[in-house]
Amino acid sequence: MYLWYQNKQTNQFSSLLVTTIRSFGASRSWKTQFRHIPFVLRMAAIACVIVVLARPQTRNDQQMVSGEGVDIMLCMDVSGSMLAQDFEPNRLEAMKQVAVNFVDRRPTDRIGLVIFAGESFTASPITMDRTSLKAQIYNAQSGYLADGTAIGDGLSTSVERLKSSKARSRVIILLTDGENQGGLIDPYSAKEIAKSVGIKVYTIGMGTEGFAPAPMRTESGDLTIQNQRVNIDEKLLREIASETGGLYFRARDNGSLQRIYTEIDRLEKSTIEITALKRFREEYLVFAILAFLLLLAEVALRYTLFRKFP
Repeated sequence: MYLWYQNKQTNQFSSLLVTTIRSFGASRSWKTQFRHIPFVLRMAAIACVIVVLARPQTRNDQQMVSGEGVDIMLCMDVSGSMLAQDFEPNRLEAMKQVAVNFVDRRPTDRIGLVIFAGESFTASPITMDRTSLKAQIYNAQSGYLADGTAIGDGLSTSVERLKSSKARSRVIILLTDGENQGGLIDPYSAKEIAKSVGIKVYTIGMGTEGFAPAPMRTESGDLTIQNQRVNIDEKLLREIASETGGLYFRARDNGSLQRIYTEIDRLEKSTIEITALKRFREEYLVFAILAFLLLLAEVALRYTLFRKFP
C-alpha cells in the first residue's frame, strides 16, 4: 500500500529542468509538509477495520467451588524442644511449613489452630479465612506459653472447639515431639472426651531416633547447641489415635512429615463440586468507532484543508 501511494504521488508531479532550486525554498507551505496526513488516517482506519474483522475478545474464567467439607483442628506442640534441629531448619519451622501446605490443599474445609506447651491456647477458631489462619500458623513461636508438653490440655481444647460443629466429619491432627508433662487435664481423659463426641484424632510423633541437636542456654545465659534425647510417648499417641478412629504416624525428617500430612489429606476427603464459568466480552466496538472517526477525519481534511481544487 505504501509503495502504491508513493508511485501515485510521483505520477502527480511534473518535472522542470532548472539551474537552481533556491527560489523554490520559500514556496513550501504547511499544506505541503502535512499533505500525507489523510493517507496516514486512511491506513490507520484500515488497520482498525482489520482488527474489527478479527473480533478481539477477552475471556473471564471463574470457578465456583461448593461442597461438604471437614472441620479440622490443628493441635501443634510449641514447647522448647520443638527448636531441635533434627529437621530443617528445626522441628517448629518444618511443622509450620507443612501445616500451611496442608491448609492450602483444603479449599472447602474449616480449619482452626490450637497450640500448646505447658498450657494450651486457641490461636484460631475453625475458619474459612485461609489468610488469617496461615498468619497464625507462621506466628506460632516457642516461648509464648509456659514450657512443658501438656498433651491433655491441647487435645481437650481442640475437642472443645469442635464439639459443637455440625460438619459431617470432625478431625484433630495432634503433633508433639515429647511426653506429657504438666497441664491440668490428663491426656487419657481428653481422649475419652474426644471419643464420646465422635471426634477423630490423628496423632504425629515428631523427632528422630536417639539424640537430636537442640539450642540450650547455659548458666551464664549463653545459647549453645547440645544433644538432647528424643522422648516420644508413642504408646499414648497410638492409643489416642486408635480409640478415636484415627491413625498414629512417626515423622523422622522433613520428607516423612510432608508425606504424613499428604496421607491424612488423602484419608479425609471432602465432597467438592467445581463449576467452571467462561464469559467472553467482545472488544471490537472501540476499534470500529475509531475506524469511523479516522475515516471521517480523512474525508473532512481531504475536502477542506487539503482540497486540491477550489
